[in-house]
Amino acid sequence: MEQLKGRDLLSIADLNREEILGLLQRAKSYKGGGETPNYRGKTLGLLFRKASTRTRVSFSVAMYHLGGQVIDLDPNVTQVSRGEPIADTARVLDRYVDILAIRTFDQEELVTFAHYCRIPVINALTDREHPCQILADLLTMEENFGSFQGLTVAYLGDGNNVAHSLLLACALVGINIRLACPPRFYPLQEIVELAQGYAKGTEITLTPDPQVAVKDAHVLYTDVWASMGKEQEQSDRMPIFMPYQLNQQLLDLARPDSIVLHCLPAHRGEEITAEVLEGSHSRVWDQAENRMHVQKALIASLL
Repeated sequence: MEQLKGRDLLSIADLNREEILGLLQRAKSYKGGGETPNYRGKTLGLLFRKASTRTRVSFSVAMYHLGGQVIDLDPNVTQVSRGEPIADTARVLDRYVDILAIRTFDQEELVTFAHYCRIPVINALTDREHPCQILADLLTMEENFGSFQGLTVAYLGDGNNVAHSLLLACALVGINIRLACPPRFYPLQEIVELAQGYAKGTEITLTPDPQVAVKDAHVLYTDVWASMGKEQEQSDRMPIFMPYQLNQQLLDLARPDSIVLHCLPAHRGEEITAEVLEGSHSRVWDQAENRMHVQKALIASLL
């Protein structure tokens, strides 16, 4: 994985198939107790404009396991909140920390940081993509099915940042993907076209019909119907998205050995029922744990 040293991860498409598989192999090794490199003296900066539980804690624990330190660069108590230009903040942080994970709204803010920083910059979530989440999703799928060959993933709900990264990642590693979204909430067309360009003989399907998406699928995946920053739209979206709820009726249409994924936090009774989230097909808690393992592999590879 030497080719990843010093690089940024702004999109899952910044990685090719071999690099994704290499990161997953390294993550599996770490999860199984394999020896980890020692990055004592190295510092990870977390610059998060959005609330976070799993991303914040998994990145922090991953860096501590690697022997490094973590500094929380809360925008509310830094000059970022007072309008300091991103270019200025980036060039200063570049001289203080060794690697930077940013969770923000606008993808362009991330791109600007990466332009002015020589250190690796990681997308810890933007409104456009969530690549670290999808690495954990892929690891969870691989753990359950052994390989990606012949797998079909059905994603239900909003064509959001998670849907974007999942679509690109599935195309890159050769997983069939079907996205069932209300027509007004399809993924960005440019992301769909990019994924179609990566796909080599795998199926990419967009449909308004959730039953078509889940039929004989190996993986059923959903996310909240109103992402962070769009919570005010929640009540308006409820009647539009209710047919896309991941419930037992839809689960019964999937393969008997199918698994259920959700990137969390989950709203039981909305995008997923409690019965399915807590049921025998759910791998949601393994999926959440895997955030730490893949991010440990990512940090180690970029450093």
